[in-house]
Amino acid sequence: MARRIRWLGIVMAACFVLLFLQLNNIQVVKAHTYATNVNNPQVISARYNQPRGAILSADGVVLARSVQATSGAYKYERQYPEGPVFGQITGYLSFNYLPTGVEDTYGSYLQAHNRPIKTLGDLLTTPTETDTVTLTVSSALQQAAQSALGGRNGAIVVLDPTTGAIRAMYSNPSFDPNPLAKNNYALETQAFTADNTPDAEGFTPATSLAYQDHFFPGSTFKVVTTSAAYDYAPKLVNTPMPGFSVIPPGYFRGQTTPLQNFGAGFCGGTIAEMLPPSCDTGYAILGTRIGAAAMLTQADAFGFNQQPPIDLPHSQFEVSDFLQPDCYQNAQVYLAFSSIGQKCTLASPLQMAMVAAGIADGGVVMTPHVMYEIRDSQNNLVQRYQPVPWLRATTPPTAAAVNHLMTEVVKAGTASGVGFPAQDDVAAKTGTAQVGLGNTATTDWMIAFAPASHPTVAIAVVIPNQRLSATGAEVAGPVMKAMIEAALATP
Repeated sequence: MARRIRWLGIVMAACFVLLFLQLNNIQVVKAHTYATNVNNPQVISARYNQPRGAILSADGVVLARSVQATSGAYKYERQYPEGPVFGQITGYLSFNYLPTGVEDTYGSYLQAHNRPIKTLGDLLTTPTETDTVTLTVSSALQQAAQSALGGRNGAIVVLDPTTGAIRAMYSNPSFDPNPLAKNNYALETQAFTADNTPDAEGFTPATSLAYQDHFFPGSTFKVVTTSAAYDYAPKLVNTPMPGFSVIPPGYFRGQTTPLQNFGAGFCGGTIAEMLPPSCDTGYAILGTRIGAAAMLTQADAFGFNQQPPIDLPHSQFEVSDFLQPDCYQNAQVYLAFSSIGQKCTLASPLQMAMVAAGIADGGVVMTPHVMYEIRDSQNNLVQRYQPVPWLRATTPPTAAAVNHLMTEVVKAGTASGVGFPAQDDVAAKTGTAQVGLGNTATTDWMIAFAPASHPTVAIAVVIPNQRLSATGAEVAGPVMKAMIEAALATP
């Protein structure tokens, strides 16, 4: 009997020790994890029953704020005064869905959190506060981008090439985040379904075309091909490429269809002779002579084939592709077409804005970002973004040479008819990518920066699904002109 009592005592003592260890594990080791778990009722209550910090534009316009809810289970809900103009950047704070955009990335600053202890009273009360997040994005430029697209599907990205600050990033279709922040399950569900349903052209309003969608970049990619020639095959810079209007099947290994210039015009020659008129046949030959390895290295140096480090929620759809294995089949024709922005080349507008910015900034691609600064409820500075180089895309001499060639595109090349004012000193490259079954439509592009002598702004414009005869200069050119003028006039 005594033996059984002794074993029972040992078992009970062991259970007590295990219980003690588990309590310490819960209350000490995992306390922070449980306290911050999104399913913790206290976390949910703190999120919706307390006001949240504001989100402001670079020019001081309120983009998001907390207001008292007039119905529902919680005391507060978010309001987005600029609605669809900023919806894809601010995102939304929903009662039923995960937060998106800036509401997600900087949520720990926006939501109520413990204020740093500064006084003896703070030790006794554990005060909380919210922070205000100010963006680099200008409300004026964002409105200008919406206006310039004129309701058409497309995207515009405006960068400061020297800092990486995003001054505007707008795409259509967009969505209104306000219904998604309502304290009303049925209304949120209806809005979420509508915003995640593709439109007639296949674009989803909740997904930003500006950095979460890809298009064939067309001849805007020739900026990368030109840089590759200067950096990896300098002898080719002044070597004339053969002249063609149409390159017949069989010229490149694996080629079964013709490769022709837009409008079937005849061209060839050196880079200086080919870039202003955007000679497709000559640049296709140039890309194959540079070689796949050098072309891939150059594309990667501009940011292709990797996640852009923008401070917004990431997805796999942000990565721009060049010569990836799932497309490139080691046939020369794939390299030829990809060197002129077709076949195995897909780019987001953000990526092509960074290509323009890399040339504008002497070969350096700065880290793109939307946050300018964060201040606490007493207006003390909590954090200010410090510009950080992301990639060395090319050398300063190459960037200077390509800069000059892009000014020639405006003066006497494919962008000469856009009407850029001479005083704006614009450097640009057009792009017209043939898309659709049987190449029945075009995706029209333009990338540019200004002033070319001391760039302060770099821009990418894309407008997809245009008629087959449309060109980048014709369709994207007027949009670019409006955005260049707006950006140079906006502090």
